Amino acid sequence: EEDYMSDLFIKQDVRPGLPMVRRMKEAIHKEEKQKEANEKNRQKSIKEEEKERRDLVLKSALGNENKGFALLQKMGYKSGQALGKSGEGIVEPIPLHIKTGRSGLGHEELKKRKAEEKLENYRQKLHMKKQANEQAADQFRIRFKNKQEERKMEGDLRKSQRACQQLDMQKDIDAPKETWYWLEPEEEDKKDEKDKEDECTSSDLSVSEKLHILTAYLREEHFYCIWCGTTYEDSEDLSSNCPGDSAADHD
Repeated sequence: EEDYMSDLFIKQDVRPGLPMVRRMKEAIHKEEKQKEANEKNRQKSIKEEEKERRDLVLKSALGNENKGFALLQKMGYKSGQALGKSGEGIVEPIPLHIKTGRSGLGHEELKKRKAEEKLENYRQKLHMKKQANEQAADQFRIRFKNKQEERKMEGDLRKSQRACQQLDMQKDIDAPKETWYWLEPEEEDKKDEKDKEDECTSSDLSVSEKLHILTAYLREEHFYCIWCGTTYEDSEDLSSNCPGDSAADHD
């Protein structure tokens, strides 16, 4: 029995888990050996034997027993020399391609052509998808820009309505020329929803059309320009000092 204080006992690896790792390695090694033994003892199929014999023959050079090679030697050919009178021909024999599948001639070219068509269709789909995304992004930008412009025009219209109401009241005008010339007062007791819609949609004019008409009314009636924020003395003063009757002219 070994002494537990001896060097042999101290040199032993007593880390936890090592016996399990050692047994796993031994089991894997044993399994690999068993697989190699099974592979050696396994009986090869006819196709495998044919392939081995064919590869062995193709790797070996032609000898004098080959009639074609013997004829070439009689005509002055030497092993390793290129064919032809001037030596411009091939040196190695034409490689042998064994057809193992059951498909007919031209099947590989057909598969290749179909694969190329499939790839081309996929690229076209990607291109069309990219174009659709770009168009959607452009349409979104246009809608966003139009919405911003529409909101700006609505703000300008309210500003014009407020100015029109103040200027009309200064001239003791009790009612607007058109109902939408003034801002509608906020009613505590609202009427029926349908009546309110009829009242709001009494005019089929768009916001831009209303803004243009109201701007012209303020300029003609009150000599006032909402873009300048100024009331001029007369039409001559307005035409000479005001750039125009639209925001673009003032920009």
